[in-house]
Amino acid sequence: MRNLPKRLKKGDTVGVISPSSPPNPENLEKALPFLEELGLKVKMGKSVREKYGYLAGDDDARLADLHDMFEDPEVAGIICAGGGYGAARYADRIDYAMIKENPKVFWGYSDITFLHTAIGQYSDLVTFHGPMLASDVGKDTFHERSRRMFGQLFSPFELFYSEEVSELTALSGGAAEGELVGGNLSLIRSSIGTKFELDVKGKILLIEDIDEEPYQVDEMLNQLRMARKFDEAAGIVIGDFKNAEPKKREKSLTLDQVFENYFSGLQVPVVKGFKIGHCEPHFSVPLGVKARLDADNRSLTILPGVE
Repeated sequence: MRNLPKRLKKGDTVGVISPSSPPNPENLEKALPFLEELGLKVKMGKSVREKYGYLAGDDDARLADLHDMFEDPEVAGIICAGGGYGAARYADRIDYAMIKENPKVFWGYSDITFLHTAIGQYSDLVTFHGPMLASDVGKDTFHERSRRMFGQLFSPFELFYSEEVSELTALSGGAAEGELVGGNLSLIRSSIGTKFELDVKGKILLIEDIDEEPYQVDEMLNQLRMARKFDEAAGIVIGDFKNAEPKKREKSLTLDQVFENYFSGLQVPVVKGFKIGHCEPHFSVPLGVKARLDADNRSLTILPGVE
């Protein structure tokens, strides 16, 4: 079991960083009052609004923000402004020992998946897969349920996802328990063959993605299959795959057919339809805590992510 960060309380300061690409500045400004509504004060990272091509400042600047926020004793948690691309570029230079000594809430998703995996495996810290400020919170589409999910940072409660939240489909039956790990499929795939390769042995693997055509999802799943990830996992949670429509090819398998090809009849429980990912509402989850996936009853139970 990984270490749990301390829960947030009203009056705490959270650090805002852009570990990857530059966030939309208007959406970021619109999101900040939400943090104030939660009773939080905000400290902005130095490179949040920087632009270096498709990156929010160069690698040194973004890495410094990550380090500064974890080291700063006044910062109780860190919330990412957005994703995009670039977090993996400095993952091999992060001071994981320092993060382990300064455990705190770390929240984001999408490209942040690479940091979730790296921090989870090398700093032994539970982190949170949830909506980000400019990408989600600052948009008019931000859903009330997504808003409520931030409550898990303030008091430890078990999360329960059933068909009351959204329609779920079991592709393979049974039930399993294990640590919940994973996130964005593209980032999980990009970790294979590196020292940050996601360890899924005996764990519940979460996958989600956006803007990937069925053949691209197929290609990524095939790489995970050949890397034996599906043989090693205890269960698989299929989150939201937004805009997974065929664009380049007139003839295509559907995304559901691709999932059937890889997961139907697997020897572990596999359930699809979870609103986890680039979607509204976005059901936020802690990564690195114990979870139970029950395909027969189509439910997912997740232990609290804070102490």
